[in-house]
Amino acid sequence: MFANPLTAVVVGAGHRAVVYSSYAHWHPDELRIVGVADPDDFRRSQFAESHDIPPERRYRTAEELAAAGPFADFAINGTMDPQHVPTSLPLLDAGYHLLLEKPFATSEGELWQLVDAARRNERTVGICHVLRFAPFYAAVRARVAEGAIGQVLNVQTVEHVSYHHMAVAFVRGKWNRVDRCGSTMLMSKCCHDLDLIVWMKSGVRPTAVASFGDLTYFCPERAPENAGTRCLVDCPIEAECLYSARKHYIDHPNRWAFYVWQPLEHIPNPTIEDKIASLQGDNPYGRCVWKCDNDVVDHQSLTVTFADGATATHDMVGGAAKPSRSIHLLGTEGEIQGNFEDSRFVIRHIDPRPGHETAEEVVDLKIGGDMHGAAGGHGGGDLRLVGDFLRVVRGEEPSLSTTTLDDSIYGHLLGFCADRSREEGRIVEIRTAE
Repeated sequence: MFANPLTAVVVGAGHRAVVYSSYAHWHPDELRIVGVADPDDFRRSQFAESHDIPPERRYRTAEELAAAGPFADFAINGTMDPQHVPTSLPLLDAGYHLLLEKPFATSEGELWQLVDAARRNERTVGICHVLRFAPFYAAVRARVAEGAIGQVLNVQTVEHVSYHHMAVAFVRGKWNRVDRCGSTMLMSKCCHDLDLIVWMKSGVRPTAVASFGDLTYFCPERAPENAGTRCLVDCPIEAECLYSARKHYIDHPNRWAFYVWQPLEHIPNPTIEDKIASLQGDNPYGRCVWKCDNDVVDHQSLTVTFADGATATHDMVGGAAKPSRSIHLLGTEGEIQGNFEDSRFVIRHIDPRPGHETAEEVVDLKIGGDMHGAAGGHGGGDLRLVGDFLRVVRGEEPSLSTTTLDDSIYGHLLGFCADRSREEGRIVEIRTAE
């Protein structure tokens, strides 16, 4: 038990901030939420009531909150990507430490602007690379750190984005256009994976990247014959379509509820009829996936070189039948290969004995353990990240998973340069000079 829990204010009371703030409900002896800023009146009020925030500590903007002077130990910034830096700067100038959702910037210019502000104000900024805190990746990183496979020569990561996640977020939803969400799909979806790559390399600088990718499936020319524009309004093939809004959001009404039913959040308990009517109206999630206004890629691959001669690859494919993240590390003294969803990895070493070839150690984190933790998000990483940040703010010893702003620079630069490579059709040098 802590005699004096840390306090936090929240800017952007959306899904991610709600999840991180829920730590205060699970561990009220460690954290209290004492202020909120959000331009949406309903969402601001709903969030404030869930944390007993008084009316005088409810604000419309980050600037208004910052102008009130620091009245908490740190801020949780859960705004959308284009608002991350503009809303973080006044918070840092006001004296707040900051827990900031990824990607923490949408361009290299913004990246250095935030880094400069954090250094100038001598504030701690933690980036929400939650997969570092998932037991699976934390265990893999611990084995690398202890030298189990020697020097890492190659990192291979793969992310298969499920068909329903692809449709809800990157075709119909908030992250379907760069000009709207501020980030490419690589940065909004695979920022975690890029961070994991550089994390496994222990801070060795990435030097160059080549990347290829495109939008080839979720576009008008791939629409099935006779497809309508809205699933529940004018589509004669809706009953047979794998991407039917009815199948995704009515048959699975809770799967992506926070996003899909946002237009109904003013209704305490919307009925199925309410939800069908919403999808038949102007709810963007009722659109045909082949006739949306999306422009982000639906698949992308990249190859990276590092200052020590190591290499890495990452492949992202959207529309997979099953969501999956996998990793394969090859080092001078062995290899580690595993799958995140299975929460299982194998450590292999050469075994030259007669009748042998490979020695294997299987690490299964689901055996006798709690993989998901209290909230379950990102394999148990969400609330573990918050707990770790609280320890850092209290001045305690950081964990191996702790991610600071400086730790996150390489992964972000890698992503920005990979997208430049894809757009310009050339190898791009990764420059880290400010």
